[in-house]
Amino acid sequence: MRMGGIRVPHRKNTAQCQSVRLGVPAAVTIPMSMHIGKYARVTVSKGDTVKVGQLIGEADGFVSSNIHSSVSGTVRKIDEIMTSSGVRVPCVIIDSDGKQEKYEKLSVPEVKDFDSFVKAVKESGVVGLGGAGFPSFVKLNVHDLERVEAVIINAAECEPYITSDTRTMVEKGSYVFKGIELLKKYMGIRRFIIGIESNKTEAVRIMQSLADETEGVEIHVLPSVYPQGGEKVLIYNTVHRLIPRGGLPLDAGVIVVNVTTLAFIAEYMETGMPLVEKCITVDGSAVKEPKNVIAPIGMSIIDVAKAAGGLKCEPAKVLYGGPMMGITVPSMDEPILKNTNAVIFMDKKEAAPPKITACISCGACAAHCPFRLDPRSIARAYKLEDGAALERLGVDLCMECGCCSYVCPAHRPLVQTNKLGKQMLRRYLSAEQAKRENALKERAEKERQEKEAEK
Repeated sequence: MRMGGIRVPHRKNTAQCQSVRLGVPAAVTIPMSMHIGKYARVTVSKGDTVKVGQLIGEADGFVSSNIHSSVSGTVRKIDEIMTSSGVRVPCVIIDSDGKQEKYEKLSVPEVKDFDSFVKAVKESGVVGLGGAGFPSFVKLNVHDLERVEAVIINAAECEPYITSDTRTMVEKGSYVFKGIELLKKYMGIRRFIIGIESNKTEAVRIMQSLADETEGVEIHVLPSVYPQGGEKVLIYNTVHRLIPRGGLPLDAGVIVVNVTTLAFIAEYMETGMPLVEKCITVDGSAVKEPKNVIAPIGMSIIDVAKAAGGLKCEPAKVLYGGPMMGITVPSMDEPILKNTNAVIFMDKKEAAPPKITACISCGACAAHCPFRLDPRSIARAYKLEDGAALERLGVDLCMECGCCSYVCPAHRPLVQTNKLGKQMLRRYLSAEQAKRENALKERAEKERQEKEAEK
């Protein structure tokens, strides 16, 4: 038995397209927040000369990530940029000199044990490259390694259009397995599961061939059912374990690592070059030539579009990521980020929203939800501003995969409502916590007054 989901058009138009390195842009805009957690602290100033791989943002907190220059050139200014989530964060704008000179202090990291391995991963600046953006060194810094029974390597890449992980497996498959050997050596893990969808035949063949030569690696070829790559879904469909509400993969005895993240860690250990570029899929109905490209982090989306062959028309919508869980970008001046795995350009026809009609209570949304949530009831509770009901209905479990909205015959914005519902739940829980704290204070004060009266 597997978790539910839906079958979506694959549209893997670029699966056979070898990744092409783009030219150096005139300038890059590098945000200090391209990861979950606190944004990095800027370590350069206006007018500074920087080189490729040089640290320009230092991790500022336990959950944070180092950031490095993707070009050589001069810092034009330290500014702010609004992220796609609406938050303003510092950024470093660098004018490229076109030379792409490497920072002279770069060196292959010295790794001798678990602690130095985690330190090296931190210094590389790598985060979850499948889209999540969680700092990888935090995930790997497990204090009780005996709890880790297996590492699940997420190679599902279930979103339509996106094939950048596929190209990693095809073009850099050896690095995936070098990454596995690193985790074996420094973390003592012996079981590795590569979860990959069945529609990636060439990647499956390559991964299986390498696995046959490597002890402890299993290839799980999974049905091409979205959202197969969702962390909780992948864990259930490979090791048949459920993560408890509010829990982490480690509570199920596993760590989940994106396949491109793992390959990068291995490559960094060989070269010492931190994360400064990203393979991304460029596709969509407005694109002239769908392809996979390697772009410097911070390169603007419009520059990527031009360098990748241009657009057929003015796009009506541009997405970071795929059409199911991707985020609409407010401007094509937005930069390529560490966790950008695709940029999808949609024409007016593809981007046109469907007409929303009344719910007919068909139950399709609940039937196809991977976690068997009831989006209809959640929407009702959200409309009534009923925080207790939202908690009872488990809106916090929603992974925002979009299955409910996709199958809804009334085209209701269910996933968007779930997202708003989670925000409402957080406010409700915060208010309830404040009420409990105030009640305890009032009780303590009452007891104090009673004791004073007795005296």
